Amino acid sequence: GPTRKMPLTASAMDFFQLFVPDNVLKNMVVQTNMYAKKYQERFGCDDAWIDVTLTEIKAFLGYMISTSIHHCESVLSIWSSGFYSNKSIALIMTQSRFEKILKYFHIVAFRSSQTTHSLYKIQPFLDSLQNGFDSAFRPSQAQVLHEPLIDEDPVFIATCTERELRKRKKRKFSLWVRQCSTTGFICQIYVHLKEGSGADGLDALKNKPQLHSMVAKSLCQNASGKNYIIFTGPSITSLNLFEEFEKQEIYCCGLLSTRKSDCTGLPPSMLNNSAAPQSRGQYRIRMKGNMSLICWYNKGHFRFLTNAYSPVQQGVIIKRKSGEIPCPLAVEAFAAHLSYICKYDDKYSKYFISHKPNKTWQQVFWFAISIAINNAYILYKMSEAYHVTRYSRAQFGERLVKELLGLEDTSPTH
Repeated sequence: GPTRKMPLTASAMDFFQLFVPDNVLKNMVVQTNMYAKKYQERFGCDDAWIDVTLTEIKAFLGYMISTSIHHCESVLSIWSSGFYSNKSIALIMTQSRFEKILKYFHIVAFRSSQTTHSLYKIQPFLDSLQNGFDSAFRPSQAQVLHEPLIDEDPVFIATCTERELRKRKKRKFSLWVRQCSTTGFICQIYVHLKEGSGADGLDALKNKPQLHSMVAKSLCQNASGKNYIIFTGPSITSLNLFEEFEKQEIYCCGLLSTRKSDCTGLPPSMLNNSAAPQSRGQYRIRMKGNMSLICWYNKGHFRFLTNAYSPVQQGVIIKRKSGEIPCPLAVEAFAAHLSYICKYDDKYSKYFISHKPNKTWQQVFWFAISIAINNAYILYKMSEAYHVTRYSRAQFGERLVKELLGLEDTSPTH
């Protein structure tokens, strides 16, 4: 849960600034003005530009965040006369001024000679965000490694034409998270860039074990020695990775797939489906030290690799139609924690910022801001302030937008 107690009067802005404090916003002001100056020295003076202020940067973020609540495809719709127009907030800043800030907006204006990382334009912000996540929240023992749902709005995909779909640029990165499966709080973010379309590019490595093993190690680099139980999907699950994690006192439970998983070192007899008919709930087990490979049958064969649960401990899967199905405890635990993450995706993925910039670092930035707001709301729900106001996720977002735009006092109404 939260590591600090927030006051009863804490606002949406107070929770958001646990992760994006004023010093980070002030740095955005400095870097944006530096980039604007550099740009104009190179391409000519821009008479319409004046240096941005902290108040304007907050308003700029507020406009962007508003797209996550109203799901408008373009942030410029706020100033239009169409369905997504919003006159109540459009008066705070003119459209032309917003577009100027959008043109010059930067987190890091200059590339240092020592910088080799492709995410240099956003890495300081991601590091600051990670420090905020670490200091504000203490996760539960059970955590999940997965890719959150950050793709296009399904309503937009269903209504747009094939030509519009082709015009949309594919993301040049994959975003993975380590998430507390008890609360839904995202503890760590890892961004893997597609460094080209060659043999080492993201598309080429999409189903290769070395990419997913590298992702898992990066996400768990701060988890060693804490006895965490990490749940993984088929692309990450492998015997070698789990054994390496066990040496760091990180324990795992993962779904295994003969098609997607690295099955090196696992007995072939457990990877082949038996020809004899089986009844639901039956399972076979093979063990090696603390590691157990479980093959469980439920309208198909499901395989699990774990060193976090004893294979002889019994659990149960409850189905509405077929009732209780017996299973090892590891299977029950995996199903419970993964179902929680599915509920999280259903509830929070629709609140990702809808703005789709062309630059990769900007896409990562807006996804990271969206995750920070979701985390802020989770902390708000666990605080005493929630018992005073009880905002929904949409109301919390609207409140944050108004506070960033300076339209409301930051103390909640009772």
